[in-house]
Amino acid sequence: MNHQHIATGTNAVTAPARHAGRKGGLARYVIAAALARTADGGAVVAVVLLVSSSGGPGTLAGTFGACITAPHLLGPFVARPLDLARDGRKVIAAACLLYATALTAGVLAYGRAPALVSALLLAVAGTCGPLLTGGISSRLPAIAGPQLRTQRRAQGWDGATYGIGGTAGPSLVAALASWGSPTAAALALATAVGAAAVCVLLLPPAAPDRGGDRGKILKPGPTLMLMARTGHLRRTTYVTMTVALSVAALPVTAVHMTKILGVESGTAAVLTAAYGLGNLVGSVTVMVSPLTGDPDRLTRRLALCVVVGLGAVAMSHSFALSISAFALTGILNALFFAATLAARTEYAPPALQGQVFIWVAALKITSGSAGTALAGSLTGLDVRLPLLLGISGTTAAVLAATLEKRAGGRFCERPVSR
Repeated sequence: MNHQHIATGTNAVTAPARHAGRKGGLARYVIAAALARTADGGAVVAVVLLVSSSGGPGTLAGTFGACITAPHLLGPFVARPLDLARDGRKVIAAACLLYATALTAGVLAYGRAPALVSALLLAVAGTCGPLLTGGISSRLPAIAGPQLRTQRRAQGWDGATYGIGGTAGPSLVAALASWGSPTAAALALATAVGAAAVCVLLLPPAAPDRGGDRGKILKPGPTLMLMARTGHLRRTTYVTMTVALSVAALPVTAVHMTKILGVESGTAAVLTAAYGLGNLVGSVTVMVSPLTGDPDRLTRRLALCVVVGLGAVAMSHSFALSISAFALTGILNALFFAATLAARTEYAPPALQGQVFIWVAALKITSGSAGTALAGSLTGLDVRLPLLLGISGTTAAVLAATLEKRAGGRFCERPVSR
């Protein structure tokens, strides 16, 4: 990958303007991503509160929540238009507007129409979710520019928007629901997504990197097979999935650890908040001091660092130590996430970058959901069992990736030419 940019001739005149545009573009990107991900992060809480506050059954609340989250697995199948489009901003903006419209309609329809109508509308919103997460992230490389350090710093900002979304979204919903109603909270989220659509359209344009050849844009299945054949992407994907499965156990573990620590069950929120705060601190760290080195190696090393954090959580025997361990794990996971963003950016074929980003995100979400379900079923046996399994699984994945890297030869190990 070429990390140098030399402006000559006519380009020398316009280079400062392009640099200024990228600089302003990053600020607009952060606003757009934070708005979209805050809405996506809070929507599940909003629809669950909508049902529970009206006396609806828990199964219906869970179904509505699943309608928002489960369609993220369809991300790779809605990502192809992003790579095919002449202007990917319009695809993402359209997805934001559709998300806002479907969420609004689904919430307002509840209680006025059959529950199935609301469920279908919420599923439409959920289907747009991948374009609000991985889809927006795929725009970042063109905004950050070709310099490696600038890209790594921008990836820190991107990680921060995920942390903001995961923290501010549910918190905003809880505050608005208590002050007004869950409906008002959901409508506020829809408004945020609508504002994100405007911000996305204000991002600097990026020409499609396929040389005018639409035939370069593979379908989702062949794209996944390409990722499986490409060593760097393959390792990034399965290490990302194992780490996602491991850290997904933390919210469930936090609730059950309160019994061992001898504190009120409500204080589990303090532990999860410590993890979220640590995540933001880690993202800020990457902004101030961008990661350096090969993303493949960084991903493996930082995955082992997450293992250390999970081990600290498992071994903590006091509430203060548990808070510190959760915060440490959040910091380390933010650094790991930044490394995976770097890997996706530097190893994905330019013409398939949108699909690769969303494929990894979809597989990560799937693995995280499995981790949450696994933790829920195992904590009854031993509170720390999900953490120990996560530690073992992630360590095994890193070991496999390291051995595979050293063996080489059988699979494509070189980043795709950029």
